[in-house]
Amino acid sequence: MTTVVRGLTLTVALAIFVVGGFTGFQLLTADAGDTETTTATCKNTVVPSGSELASNVVTVNVFNASTRSGLANRVVIDLQKNGFLGGTIGNSTSAAKPNRVAILTDDPDDPRVKLVAAQFKNDKNDIEYAAPDVTVESGIIVIVGDNYRGLKDEATTTIKSDRDIKVCVPVVPLP
Repeated sequence: MTTVVRGLTLTVALAIFVVGGFTGFQLLTADAGDTETTTATCKNTVVPSGSELASNVVTVNVFNASTRSGLANRVVIDLQKNGFLGGTIGNSTSAAKPNRVAILTDDPDDPRVKLVAAQFKNDKNDIEYAAPDVTVESGIIVIVGDNYRGLKDEATTTIKSDRDIKVCVPVVPLP
């Protein structure tokens, strides 16, 4: 009886080994094909004039012009706590060298720019505005300097839009 059980165990183990080896070889040599499914990361929509523009549809790109390592990353994390979408993070290559904060924009009256500017502890006059000279895919560009003071504790996360604004609302794919 023991010999029969050993023989049966060895036969089952051999079968598992052969099937596993064959399947593994097929997976190893198979063509990768198109394994990525491209799904939209966001859906374009318009926030109409007179409506509330929320921080959760505004992307903020932050660049560090200070001597403090990791400052741009910290600022993006803090802005995300206020609902903003994190964009590009890095060291600044901009000609703008702000004392505290600069926003690169051609339109300081844009509601998105005003909403982002309202986040910082600075007085309104402390925020500098300059023409964009950094290329990003989309969103508001913020440059932080050596005297950056942080975000307001109770900063607003909505603003009334004075114009139609095209935004990309993030899409979260469901499994």
